[in-house]
Amino acid sequence: MRIPPTGEAGLVDATATDAGSVDGASVDATTADRVRTYRWLITGAKGMLGCDLVALLTGCGAAVTITDRDEVDITDQAGTAEAVAGHDLVVNTAAWTDVDAAETQEEQATIINGLGPQNLAVACSATGARLLHVSTDYVFSGRANHPYSEDSPTNPVNAYGRGKLVGEQAIERLAPRLGYIVRTAWLYGAGGRNFVSTMLRLAQRQEVIEVVDDQSGQPTWTRALASHLVRLGVAAVDRRSPAPPGIYHGTASGQTTWYGLARAIFAEAGLDPERIRPTTSARFPRPAPRPAYSVLAHGNWARAGLPPLDQWRDQLAMALPTLIS
Repeated sequence: MRIPPTGEAGLVDATATDAGSVDGASVDATTADRVRTYRWLITGAKGMLGCDLVALLTGCGAAVTITDRDEVDITDQAGTAEAVAGHDLVVNTAAWTDVDAAETQEEQATIINGLGPQNLAVACSATGARLLHVSTDYVFSGRANHPYSEDSPTNPVNAYGRGKLVGEQAIERLAPRLGYIVRTAWLYGAGGRNFVSTMLRLAQRQEVIEVVDDQSGQPTWTRALASHLVRLGVAAVDRRSPAPPGIYHGTASGQTTWYGLARAIFAEAGLDPERIRPTTSARFPRPAPRPAYSVLAHGNWARAGLPPLDQWRDQLAMALPTLIS
């Protein structure tokens, strides 16, 4: 999904709607009105989350500069500074996302996931723009037995997580009053490959599907996360009571395993969940180790005057019709 740019440098001025709704993920009318007050820059706009974010913003009638690597390479400091100039809010969804490939290409992955956010932080500090940066649960080891709070100690177990942590630390160091780090996990949506679409595809090919039951997390719909990013952005620039900068956890409420998610997908799609069989991660070895426990706490949303994201099962029920079509 790509919104064709019109006018200058990918700027889109869409006709305003009442609520900026996008198939189940929406912002209220008051927030939509405020969204139109600011100029937004989206990096990584061709990605799964970026597509939904752009759709929501343009649906609100916002002025959005849509960029992907072809337009803005965030590892280029000068080009990044030029792109950020003139914007009130920057939402960085650009990232190296191939977790396994990062194990053998850690330097390249860290340049994108570490140096890129650093360049954005420097640029935003120079202009005063708020920076919303999407990070990951992989900054944690996954060895906990209770949800990770926003200030829990980090200890990534793979190269991807180490690179993302470099990016977080750069923002905290270089833009402490302007940076909003939003960690997310287990994303799915219509704009890219993901576990939910994979299960729906396998359902047409296999009678029985084995899915790991020893990794816990919070399946999160990209459209629901996009809605919260927009709300956080508006709260961040509130002159009366701005949302405090820092770390937020942008994952669905509740928790499940990949096995539990697969059964829920089948149930929501009208398929027999008994076709899903539990197994262990040892049956599917991967180059990069995965955290066994990726459940995040959501305490900091209250500081921004916002609720946490909805329950994962409710999100799935809203999302599935958009994924089956």
